[in-house]
Amino acid sequence: MSSSPLLPFLTQAHAPLTRPIRALNEFGDLQELDIPAERALTVYVDKQELVTLMTLGAHPEWLVLGYLRNQRLVSRVEDVASITVDWEAGEEGAGVAAVKTRHGLQDLASKTQHRVVTTGCGQGSVFGDLMSEVEALHMPQARLTQARLYAVLNTMRIQETTYKSAGSVHGCALFQGEVLRLFVEDVGRHNAIDTLAGWHWLQDNSALDPAEALFYTTGRLTSEMVMKSVQMQVPVVVSRSGITQMGYEIAERLGLCTVGRATHKHFFCYTAQHHFVVQPELAQGGVKVVT
Repeated sequence: MSSSPLLPFLTQAHAPLTRPIRALNEFGDLQELDIPAERALTVYVDKQELVTLMTLGAHPEWLVLGYLRNQRLVSRVEDVASITVDWEAGEEGAGVAAVKTRHGLQDLASKTQHRVVTTGCGQGSVFGDLMSEVEALHMPQARLTQARLYAVLNTMRIQETTYKSAGSVHGCALFQGEVLRLFVEDVGRHNAIDTLAGWHWLQDNSALDPAEALFYTTGRLTSEMVMKSVQMQVPVVVSRSGITQMGYEIAERLGLCTVGRATHKHFFCYTAQHHFVVQPELAQGGVKVVT
């Protein structure tokens, strides 16, 4: 939790990420295995119910903070006084996240009245007209070399994950250069990036170089994922999956460097290709850059 008077007080209500079950395998034997422990977390802002998120519960406070930021409901981290999570406070065992702001949220009803249904798993809607606000942001100038991309992909390949043991989750990571700063998994890729955004918002920005920031996700690059990356001022996004048409168009419009279908030595650089430095000697066949 934070002790700074300018940053919110956060509980540390970590929940178990998996639960054991017994399942019948192809040989007709009962086998013990782990599955992701999905749970509901209802968010209240100043005692007003806002949303219920389905989450693993690894870092629920960062998730809630990042959600408020990415939905543009809170503009400054200092406006949040505290986020308190209790996994037994809700009905039928659901968790509750109580957010207390310092001055209240202005026009919360009007901001949450307009919802846009998205392709997100674990959330599925966004509030307000985010695109107009995102377009006002200026992306840092980035430079992504092929060697750095391969280093990031190798780091993710050897990373210990819930997905390897239990499956059914998405992972997101934030890199500075080739250094992994934070890796998060959740039942939905939007929850994972919101958790990253919450953590990132709490950091001393003077210690972070935006031009060296890179966001990695196992999920596809949809319009909302692209916009959330831009809101974090991360100029490079790498996905193990692909990109949607709206994701592509918005990334191209905002100058975000997007790389998809990135596994081992294979990838496609979709947008802002002038930021990518091709090193043919590293390709070892099969590497393509979209032109």
